[in-house]
Amino acid sequence: MNEFQIINKYFSSLSIRNKGSYNLKNDIFFDFKKKIAVSIDTYVEKEHFLNFKNPDLVIKKIFRAALSDLICKGVEPKYYFISGSGDKKNFNKKKLKLMHNALKREQKKFNIVLVGGDTTKSKVLSFTFVMVGYSKKAPVTRNGAKEGDDIYVTGNLGDAFIGLNILKKKVKHNKNEQKYFVNSYYHPRLQTLFSKKISYFASSSIDVSDGLFQDLNHLLYTNRLDYYIDVSKIPISKKLKIFLNKRKISKIKAVSNGDDYQILFTSNKKNRKQILRFSKKNSTKITRIGIVKSVNGKRLPNSTKNIGYIHNF
Repeated sequence: MNEFQIINKYFSSLSIRNKGSYNLKNDIFFDFKKKIAVSIDTYVEKEHFLNFKNPDLVIKKIFRAALSDLICKGVEPKYYFISGSGDKKNFNKKKLKLMHNALKREQKKFNIVLVGGDTTKSKVLSFTFVMVGYSKKAPVTRNGAKEGDDIYVTGNLGDAFIGLNILKKKVKHNKNEQKYFVNSYYHPRLQTLFSKKISYFASSSIDVSDGLFQDLNHLLYTNRLDYYIDVSKIPISKKLKIFLNKRKISKIKAVSNGDDYQILFTSNKKNRKQILRFSKKNSTKITRIGIVKSVNGKRLPNSTKNIGYIHNF
């Protein structure tokens, strides 16, 4: 079974009496009375990050990845908890100092503060982040899309995938390419400015963590909807376009492997001018890439069911 099948079969029923749990299908919990949102993420070495040779870069990346769950829902982050499991090799003075400095910078950048956590001795290195935030409005969930809605994504996709493969030594590259793509992998550009306005535009939303098409499936699955994507409109950087052409790597592959942490959302067609206006005024790249369709018994030609990352057990 995969992670979602396990949740649906064994755990969703435990949350059925609580509206803010969203049947465990939205990555966050929201208290509608107190307007508090909570998300939790766990990251394990060799599963979510390659190694801990650069603890400052690793902790920064997974901090932003965890923060992304609130950002994409229109929630303003305020506090976080962090729990770490590891041994003295991972938690020596040098590495702890690097982690401290990295988190200090992240706290200042995103106006968030550490309020608690836990440490455990273990042979397996892992970190768990609990993010807490506030929202005057209900968060934008995964299940609000309707047939005919436009599909948008912020920023560019695919740079992080190349960065990861450079770290894995799976693709040829030069020094300039390494610097750009590895930096993109370790420093996801979270769309905090757009997050503050997303509730005005979006009918549903998710962050691109598992890959564009995998996350589209997560976004539309509960409403039994499908999608059509114009691949030519999927936004990628100029450097990635050049890199893909040189190495003969498909665009679909590059944008289907996650770690981008951009906001993928749907919106009614009537909002097109507003979204374009916001994009131009705030220098925020927002690209309309497709449309939500009904399933009608069969999937559309370019809708992909199994491209992207998913935990299988």
